[in-house]
Amino acid sequence: MKEIVVVKCGGSTIGELSDDFYKSIKVLKDSGKAPVIVHGGGPEINKMLQVLKIKSEFVNGLRKTTKDVLETAEMVLCGKVNKNLVMKLQISGLNSIGLSGCDGQLLKAKPIHFESLGFVGEPESVNKTMLMQFLINDLVPVIAPIGFGTDGQRYNINADSAAGAIADGLGAKQLLFVTDVPGILNDGQLLEHVTTEEVEQLIESGVIYGGMIPKVKAAIKSLQGEIEEVMIVNGKGTTLTKDGSIAGTKVTKTKTPTHVS
Repeated sequence: MKEIVVVKCGGSTIGELSDDFYKSIKVLKDSGKAPVIVHGGGPEINKMLQVLKIKSEFVNGLRKTTKDVLETAEMVLCGKVNKNLVMKLQISGLNSIGLSGCDGQLLKAKPIHFESLGFVGEPESVNKTMLMQFLINDLVPVIAPIGFGTDGQRYNINADSAAGAIADGLGAKQLLFVTDVPGILNDGQLLEHVTTEEVEQLIESGVIYGGMIPKVKAAIKSLQGEIEEVMIVNGKGTTLTKDGSIAGTKVTKTKTPTHVS
């Protein structure tokens, strides 16, 4: 089987991804790798919530999800955002298929804390068998992070957490978070390489905060599996090379020792 690369596209960057970005996903595929796309859609959800006059708030970087917010998020993520990504990938020569975590029991989820977050879930399991069938048949899965629980309830899953779980479930070697920031910043300076231990310290000190917290926590969790590294990169005007070596923050379990000759 080809080496799997999971690419998570942040909702704030999707509308600004250039044609070169989609072409670069094809470069990844043509180089012998199997890309899997997981996407968010926060800005589009916000727009629709405003149109529908539905109030929404965030708790520790996660959107508190009432029944009305869940239905709106599902409509936007699984509809407009997902299908736009599928079409742009296909225009770039990639045969793609749009999915939600509810399709084929792709993403099973459980509630994180219903009292404070409502219908927000965290991934429990991934239907690897189904996804592998798509990859074997040369399709690029494009996944919206709406999952389902054993209680029959649908859950809004943070896209970073969904991407981490899918990468881990598929045994991917690399996970790329394509976002609207260059990576982890400390006093405006890009941290090019951090370990999971350092990430925990940066969260505690407040250097990492808000929406970056779910990203780095997903990175830490995914590194417990076969993934060797996670990259947090800027998707605006940036393309992916064959090996994914673009400017950003690399997160690993440990740093490679520096040898002095």
